Amino acid sequence: MKLQELYDRVVKFGAAADPRKNKAQIRSYPDTRILYGKPGLEINKILVGIDIEAPELLLADHIRRKEGLDLVIGHHPEGKAYAGLHEVMRLQVDLLRQAGVAKSTALKLLAERMLEVERRVLPQNHTRAVDAAKLLDIPFMCMHTPADNHVYRYLEALFKREKPRLVEDVVRLLKGIPEYRIAEEFKTGPRVLLGSPKRQAGKIIFEMTGGTEGPKDAFEKLYKAGVRTLVSMHLSEDHFKKAKEANLNAVIAGHISSDTLGLNLLLDNLDRAAGRPFQIISCSGFTRIKRK
Repeated sequence: MKLQELYDRVVKFGAAADPRKNKAQIRSYPDTRILYGKPGLEINKILVGIDIEAPELLLADHIRRKEGLDLVIGHHPEGKAYAGLHEVMRLQVDLLRQAGVAKSTALKLLAERMLEVERRVLPQNHTRAVDAAKLLDIPFMCMHTPADNHVYRYLEALFKREKPRLVEDVVRLLKGIPEYRIAEEFKTGPRVLLGSPKRQAGKIIFEMTGGTEGPKDAFEKLYKAGVRTLVSMHLSEDHFKKAKEANLNAVIAGHISSDTLGLNLLLDNLDRAAGRPFQIISCSGFTRIKRK
């Protein structure tokens, strides 16, 4: 599969898993890009990691010299993709609306949060890793929201099927997933952050996609809309305090483990599209787990 086709299929699969109702208008994701490399390059062997920076690219160069390598894929965005991270947060308006928050309220909350994230990201050194890839002449891309969308859809389907009653049932379901079981071994597995394990889970919302954490002032609105349990990748201290004030249960699935789950589901789709499995070398927190 050529690099451009691989990228196009990442966007296609990301759109298919996107939680928004109107998928027809999805043409790209600002946090998912070919950062360096010729579109016509044939791709067979890929180094995949959650965070790809200069050290991982130097590792990739060593592997390429030793046994060959065609591409490096990172999950978290770099370069232009990192600078455009705030743009994908518009997706969260639909998530809030689906949870029962009024459209006008959701738009106002997200507008403020997007500006906050844009201000935070703006002064960062966006091109550091991309510059390293260019100097080493290593093709490099990132796939962020399309992978996160896969986590959202996977968990949504699982919870719809299993219907967890208590907060502890939510944790039990998560721990049955291989990526989260591996996280358990490193003491970063799923856990209850807010609420009692014996509390009713009630209406559950998944905070798994949409760039980064949403507006912390949304928690009160979610509670009023009937939501009782958050299942999140991670929760900052400010968000934790607001969720606590709103009397929500909060279950942390795990950040790197959730990212790994999304990448694995997306790579499975890419394997099927290619008609054969790509050769994957795992690094930087990622573990390749194939599903049928």
